[in-house]
Amino acid sequence: MTLTQLQYTLAVAEQGNFTQAAEKCFVTQPTLSMQVQKLEEELGVKLFNRNTKPISLTAIGEKIIEQAKMILKEAKRMDDIVSVEKGIVGGNFRLGIIPTIMPTLLPLFLNTFIKKFPKVNLKIEELNTASIIEELKSGKLDAGIAATPLGDDRLIEKPLYYEPFVGYIPQSHPLSRLKTLKASDLEKMDVLVLEDGHCFREHVLKLCQTPNYSHSFNLKSGSFETLIHLANDGLGMTLLPYLQTRSLSPKNAENLRSFESPEPAREISLIHSKSQLKLPVIESLASTIEGIMRGAIRFENVKIVTPN
Repeated sequence: MTLTQLQYTLAVAEQGNFTQAAEKCFVTQPTLSMQVQKLEEELGVKLFNRNTKPISLTAIGEKIIEQAKMILKEAKRMDDIVSVEKGIVGGNFRLGIIPTIMPTLLPLFLNTFIKKFPKVNLKIEELNTASIIEELKSGKLDAGIAATPLGDDRLIEKPLYYEPFVGYIPQSHPLSRLKTLKASDLEKMDVLVLEDGHCFREHVLKLCQTPNYSHSFNLKSGSFETLIHLANDGLGMTLLPYLQTRSLSPKNAENLRSFESPEPAREISLIHSKSQLKLPVIESLASTIEGIMRGAIRFENVKIVTPN
């Protein structure tokens, strides 16, 4: 039994197809099939029902796959132990970032990080919070960046910064006369929010308590730009995370209103498994982002909004 055989077998289980699994592993289909067959012969069991489409696991195959995941994860752990001992910050690193953070945070730290740590091969994917949690637990991700707390004791959350909420209120809106906002000002107001699945939506709903939904339309959008355009058209107001406001045009920036201190804010954290895999890269990534955000955002006196 070899680690390569386990990797190929796991790929078939995930893809449900030998050809696609071979492409994922960058080998020919006959090579992959032969290694999977050798593993089955050594174990004396059939791992896959090859007559189904997609190919499915047998009952014993499901148990073997779970064990294979553990073995491969521990094998990676050995590489990480060596990296920590040698002080090496490098290798492949898979990072997930939620959609309401990725467009504004990534340009701030990515160039600095890759120049400082050129041996790290970052693979970044935009995922919602639920997907990040799931892929961290399955080992498909090494870390994630999301709004916290998540309340999952199987994960470690390292706060990076606190991002205040900012009101976007066009001149035609009743609240435009205010210089600063209070949470109570938002009650029963037409508040435009992101579609279901975005955690920032839940933050806004928690802050507003009783927002008004008298719209004659049903909005499903994951774009802050869309909310801003609708607000400009007189369809209500919206709330934006602070970093989103930094790229607004001067005309739109006139519609921004900060909240009274302590400002409502969301906590943004780097999340990873308690297995501590890839710890040198995780610590380097966290320190890079923390250093940059100290100069990019103010969060001295904030009140964290937790939708859970």
